Amino acid sequence: MVKLRLDRFFFTVLAVPLDFLAVIFAGFVAWALRFSPWVQTLRPVAFGLAFSEYLALIFVAALFTVAAIATTGLYRFPHSEIGRIGAAARIALSTSATLAAAAFAIFFRQELFDSRFLVLATWILGTAFIIGERSVVALFEDFLTKRFGIGLRKALVIGGDTVTDQLIRALERNPAFGMRIAKRLSEPDLEEVAVSLGNPGIEAIVLANPDYPRERIVELVDFAQERRLAFWFVPNLFQTLTANARADLIGGIPVVELRRTALDGWGRVFKRTLDIAGAFVLLVLCAPLMALIALAVKLEDPQGPVIYRNRRAGEHGKFFDTLKFRSMYWKHSTGLGAPDPEGAITFERELARRQSVRKGPVWKILNDPRRTRVGRFLEHTSLDELPQLFNVFLGEMSLVGPRPHMLEQVAEYEKRHRRVLDIKPGITGVAQISGRSDLDFDEEVRLDTYYIEHWSLWLDLKIIAATPFVVLMRRHRS
Repeated sequence: MVKLRLDRFFFTVLAVPLDFLAVIFAGFVAWALRFSPWVQTLRPVAFGLAFSEYLALIFVAALFTVAAIATTGLYRFPHSEIGRIGAAARIALSTSATLAAAAFAIFFRQELFDSRFLVLATWILGTAFIIGERSVVALFEDFLTKRFGIGLRKALVIGGDTVTDQLIRALERNPAFGMRIAKRLSEPDLEEVAVSLGNPGIEAIVLANPDYPRERIVELVDFAQERRLAFWFVPNLFQTLTANARADLIGGIPVVELRRTALDGWGRVFKRTLDIAGAFVLLVLCAPLMALIALAVKLEDPQGPVIYRNRRAGEHGKFFDTLKFRSMYWKHSTGLGAPDPEGAITFERELARRQSVRKGPVWKILNDPRRTRVGRFLEHTSLDELPQLFNVFLGEMSLVGPRPHMLEQVAEYEKRHRRVLDIKPGITGVAQISGRSDLDFDEEVRLDTYYIEHWSLWLDLKIIAATPFVVLMRRHRS
């Protein structure tokens, strides 16, 4: 099994020289293009930089790019699961940092050269070549993994609930996690575990259900450590809360501080800046689409307004009115100004009792008869939420965060559920891209708690980038 793990590490090491050579090759191609006849016809060469000097600059740029990529974690081993889109975004960020450094150097040392074509072409080609080279290597690595099992560790999975089923499906679907399920047990019985280890090559134990008695879990951890087995576990809500802790000594006494959220301090400033910029850009880009949606809503049910306003609980339980394209017949609406809100609420609760597909205080009504045809399409594609960009711009919501909370549902929250009120609700979030309304409420709270504790600007960008693909995949499955 050492051989298999070395093979996976080999591809991590190989990425460094390949990325370096990709930038060098991009520089060669950019130089060749700049001195090609058709480019010189459009813009004659006006600088006197020798090729040897240019090559030295490209060498420095390649080193700088590799260093920038290293800071993003793309050379880390074992690999973190960031996905192809996340990796491409980090590569683009790294090459953009090199571009910014080159622009800075050219500005202060104009004797180097002033060919914007060479700088921009090397940047674009370098980004494309690195992404392309890594894609080819990833395909080859996936082939070796699926065909020969290279890089996979045989794992024993322990758990008998739906979370275990979901985890096994994810591990089997994505070989990038480096796990092959060898056997599954429903209980952490040490005798059964010891017998299961007779399966040749098992290197890891995965505890998928965190709610077993603490003593049995401790015994299992000791068992794994004695046999030098990797040990993975799915945390429960309290373990998720304590994952973001800071230890300190006060008068010689060790004290652990549970950080409420990384959004305290500068994190709040960065997130708000992203919200304002993102909401403004998306409102401008989506304005024509929003006009068409408004027309479609009005044509199907002209009685009510196009925009549906409903009271929700936001950050710290503060009330605000969410804005959505109306997806229901106006007579069934429960929002502000509705013709019969009390009757609509009674009907909604009856539907939730009979047709809800979710457990807990937050319901999701299957085959909701109150939806219009346009409304069903809007809800299924999440286009009904586009007006919430105005809520984001006004500071009532964020681009990323927990779902907006209905007042009557918040009243039913248990104490542990109220953690999701610590930050502003979002248009999208970890729970939304992980399972939409198919998640149990407790599972959604666990995901939102993880987001609150582990927030970063990069995590927000990844969630925003993943959201359209999740919506499209859901549409395709339907």
